[in-house]
Amino acid sequence: MKISRYVAATAVLASAVAGSVVLAPSASAAARAAYNGACGSGYKVVNSAPIGTQGTVFLTYNSAKGKNCVVTVRNSTGAAKNMFAYLYVNGSEDSQLDEGLYTSYAGPIYDYGRGKCVDWAGGIDNQSTFTYGSNCASLKEHRVTKGW
Repeated sequence: MKISRYVAATAVLASAVAGSVVLAPSASAAARAAYNGACGSGYKVVNSAPIGTQGTVFLTYNSAKGKNCVVTVRNSTGAAKNMFAYLYVNGSEDSQLDEGLYTSYAGPIYDYGRGKCVDWAGGIDNQSTFTYGSNCASLKEHRVTKGW
């Protein structure tokens, strides 16, 4: 789904603020979610960030296609929870967002971004994380993360 970056960022921020604030998982947190391969063949994990104690958001990249993909994965499946996956390629007019009630993962969402920095985020229930201006071509592991 293509939506304006402003509308998507506002919606994502509003949903994050509506829940409680979580900055980091506790030491006794459950095992971190593994990437589930939802983006498809040819996509390799280039970055990830924990979402509090709930799961992990993964940024993947397919070098043959020049496409990024984001998927948010829960640590454990169960009753449906509010979840989202968000992706914005710097310089694009639109961002990508998948949100809804899911039992295991949100996404995958895709956008072309060869040689561009990306903003990406994920949220589960009342926990979320946002990463801005990362994976800028040669800076493959650069990450600036804010948790809300």
